[in-house]
Parts: sequence; structure tokens; C-alpha cells
Amino acid sequence: MNDVNVQKLSYQSKVFNVKETFKTPEMLTLLGFLVLCAFFSFSTTQFLTGENISNIVRQVSINGILAVGMTFVILTGGIDLSVGSVMAFTGTIMVGMMINMGMPPIAAVLIGIVLGAVLGYINGLFIAHARIPAIIVTLAMMEVARGAALLYTGGYPLSGVSKSYAFIGRGYLFGVIPMPAVIMILVFIAAYIILNHLPIGRYIYAIGGNEEAVRLSGVKVKKIKIFVYLVSGITAAISGLIMTSRLSSGQPMAGEGYELDAIAAVVLGGTSIAGGRGHIFGTILGALLLGVLSNGLNLMGVSPYVQRVLKGAIIVAAIYYSSFRQKD
Repeated sequence: MNDVNVQKLSYQSKVFNVKETFKTPEMLTLLGFLVLCAFFSFSTTQFLTGENISNIVRQVSINGILAVGMTFVILTGGIDLSVGSVMAFTGTIMVGMMINMGMPPIAAVLIGIVLGAVLGYINGLFIAHARIPAIIVTLAMMEVARGAALLYTGGYPLSGVSKSYAFIGRGYLFGVIPMPAVIMILVFIAAYIILNHLPIGRYIYAIGGNEEAVRLSGVKVKKIKIFVYLVSGITAAISGLIMTSRLSSGQPMAGEGYELDAIAAVVLGGTSIAGGRGHIFGTILGALLLGVLSNGLNLMGVSPYVQRVLKGAIIVAAIYYSSFRQKD
């Protein structure tokens, strides 16, 4: 083969690789995010203001952190519908302990996160050991956690948090970076390390790909399943921390529908709903896209009912595309 043919094949290979890169879910989500940013920038003068960008970052951080835990769960082929309720329950517990018991913020936060881990652990126990479908277990936990939040607060918001606690949701690092964004970045880094650089991350992917094969290879599948739901509970509690500190109150009805936002972010980011394939970077992009979409539509005065229709359509389209790629 002469040099001309070699160069031609090399060029064709590079072109093919570029085309394939642009077909990846992560790249498509990134392009969608950039297109939305451009569209809303021209549609409303408020979109690119510093205050609005800060609002987007704070809102995205809540869903983004929830979506991290959901990524762990979906990679194993599971689902967690309880995250919104767990977020509300743990958030009200944190605020209640500070207001009613005079507990220092750091102690209240630690207790709230541990409580989130416990609820996630309970989900994992029933799913892994009792072999009850994840959708049933987490649907039940969604009701239990929501009911517990309402019982604890009497159905009313709890207000009166300290300035140090409110700083978590409202403050800035170095006067520039919103604190929720800092927390979200730290959570994403931790998730990236677990999924890409630790053995348990490889097992999580493998379980989603072929659970029976992983079990026959000697891996303790039940423990890993419990672990992913425990992570989901922790991330829900961290999101509850950010939301309550941002609002300076504990809202027992907070987080309604947030589980769907988290699922949408994960699927939009390219994680297969069947499990076994996905990347935490895609989840970041999915959360950003949804955050920009919601914010932009609000600025344009689009009805929240219409927004829910659009969100549902986006979820269906993303799942369809994921299933279509799975068959290739």
C-alpha cells in the first residue's frame, strides 16, 4: 500500500471518529445546552445577567447532586423514586434540630446526612435481600419519608436558621463562586473517582451489564446494590441541606417531582436506563441543560404546566434514544 492510500485511510478514520464523537449522548447534550443558552440569550435580556446565572447554578446544584446518586442507581439497572421525599425529610430534620434543640449547624448537618444514608440503606436492603423491585421499594419510601416530614413539622415550614447555615445555600466562596456550586463540584469529583478509579465502580457498571455473570464471578452483588442506594440517600440529604439553607427554612413539601428531574438529567447525559453504560460527566451536562431550560422558560413567561409537558417529552425522547443505541 502506497503512502497516498495510507494517508487517505488515516484521514477517513479521523473523519469517522469525529462523526462518532458528535453522535455520543454527552456531545449531543452539550450541543443542546449551548443551543439553549444561545436561544435564551437572544430571547430575553435577563438571561445573561450575573444574578440569573447565579440562580441557575444554585438550582442546578440541587438537581445535579440528586442526579449523582441517581446515576449510581441507574447504572446498576435500578431506580430511586424516593430522593425528593428523602431530601425534604432530611432537610426538615436538620432545620428542626437547630431551631427546636439548639443544635450547632455542623452537628445537625451530620445527623441529616447520616439519616439520608440510613434511608438509602433501607431501600437497598429490601431491594437486594428481599428482591422486591426497586420501583416498589422506593415508591413506598417516597411516601414514608414525605409522611415523616409532614408529621415532624405538623405540615408547616420551619423557619429561623442561623446565618452560618444560610451561608451554605446563599454564600459565595472567595466572593465569586456560589457555595452550592462548590459542593456540587466536590460531589461530582468524589463520584468520578468511585466510578472510574475504584474496583467498586467497575462492579457497578458490570452489574448493570450482566448481574448474573457478576454474581457467578464471586462479586458480592447485594452489598454493591445496597451501596448505590446508600449513596443515593446521602446525595438526597446533601441536596436537602442546600435547599433548606437557600430558603432559610425546612419545607415538608419541598422536592416534589425532583426524582423525575434527577432521572431526566441522568438519562439526558447518556446513562442507559437499562444500566451498565453511562458517565458522570454526562450527568453534569444533563443537569445543566434542564436547569437552563427551566430558567429560560420561566423568564419567557411560559406556563409551568407547559414546562411539565416539555420535560416529560424530553425524558421519553432521551430514553428512546438510549434504547435505540442499546440495540446498535
